[in-house]
Amino acid sequence: MLETATAEYVDVILQVARSDESIARVLHEICGLDPVLRATALGLIATHLRTRGASPDVLDCIAMLRQDAVARRIAEALSAPPPE
Repeated sequence: MLETATAEYVDVILQVARSDESIARVLHEICGLDPVLRATALGLIATHLRTRGASPDVLDCIAMLRQDAVARRIAEALSAPPPE
């Protein structure tokens, strides 16, 4: 079970993903990766973004995606049919 603050953060990520199919596809792919591979890929992405002056919010989102429970929740939510 996710902590309340983490669950709220995940809900925001999912709202953004549901508003843009391209974001949803990328998140689904990233969150579906093996945990070690996901952590490595996200580490590289975060390093690249830091050199580009990415905002702390973006880097926080990348850090959240490294957590197994967060990635699992996002992958499950994005695999489910959209609510009617």
